[in-house]
Amino acid sequence: MKKEQRIKKNEDFSSVFKKGQSVANRQFVLYSLKKEGQASFRIGLSVSKKVGNAVVRNRIKRYVRTVFQTYQDELPGGYDFVIIARHPVSEMDFHQVESSLKHVMKKARLLKKVDHTSQK
Repeated sequence: MKKEQRIKKNEDFSSVFKKGQSVANRQFVLYSLKKEGQASFRIGLSVSKKVGNAVVRNRIKRYVRTVFQTYQDELPGGYDFVIIARHPVSEMDFHQVESSLKHVMKKARLLKKVDHTSQK
C-alpha cells in the first residue's frame, strides 16, 4: 500500500470521525467519509494497546492493509476510511480478519459485487 493512501494526521482522523459514517461488527469499526477531488481512497488504522502488544498490533495493521490492497478494485475512490480494531481481532488469523472486514465493508455498501475466490 502506498504512503499516499494512508491517513497520518490527527486532523484527518478527527474529520472522518466527526463527519463520516460508521459501521461496526464485533471485530472492527469502519468509518467512511467521501472526499471530493481525491483520486483513490486512503485508510487510517487504530489499534489500541488493550488489543495486544506491539507485535500483535502491527500484525493486525499488516493484515488490514493487505485486505484493503486485495479489494482496492472493488472499493470506491475518493473516500477516507478509518478502521478501529477491537479486542477479538488479536486471536484471529488472516482469513478471519479478511472475512470480518469484508462483512463490515458490505454492511457499509462499499464493496462492488466481485468474487475473489473464483479468480485464484
